[in-house]
Amino acid sequence: MNAPFDTPPLDVLSPMPMEFEALIPQPMLLPGENLEHYQLMRQAIFAEIAPRSVIEWLLAIDVVELSWDIQRYRLLRHKVLETFRQQAIERALSRIDLVGIPSSFQEEASYHTRLNALSWRIAPLAASEIEVRLASYGFDHHAINAEVYAQARELFLMFEGLLVTAQNRRTILLREIHNQHSGKSTLPHVRFRDRRP
Repeated sequence: MNAPFDTPPLDVLSPMPMEFEALIPQPMLLPGENLEHYQLMRQAIFAEIAPRSVIEWLLAIDVVELSWDIQRYRLLRHKVLETFRQQAIERALSRIDLVGIPSSFQEEASYHTRLNALSWRIAPLAASEIEVRLASYGFDHHAINAEVYAQARELFLMFEGLLVTAQNRRTILLREIHNQHSGKSTLPHVRFRDRRP
């Protein structure tokens, strides 16, 4: 049975000591990524982890960066599949439309096939018509998906590897933070001195 997460509200998060704020790296966002989403995720992770020492703050910052990387890799992996889907549509159309075309017309026919695949990508009505036509020849969504994965295999596996590596590193950091909290860590537990007057 699932229970609600016991996460402290963001407004009760103890602030990071001022002398340490300069060490937080500026987020290295890619075009299209949202700074506000990054900051909200960082706030939520800091609230959940509730760092109490220098080491815990450093570990928490790394958890934030890895969590953002994981989201990024998932999105990019999906975009790779979307991009290769157009190529898979083009390939399926070629198997239908280029059969029996004389070699002297192959180049022009291939050009029109590429245009049709582009139309599939940008025009919903054309996409619907092309998908119905492909299905009538046995190229259903599953067949197209198989072609997409076959064509995108190397890039897909690259992002899968990046995801697994980031997830494993994040798990190790979270385990170390837990050990820091419970006093079982082998890392030094350095606390900030309060420099307020």
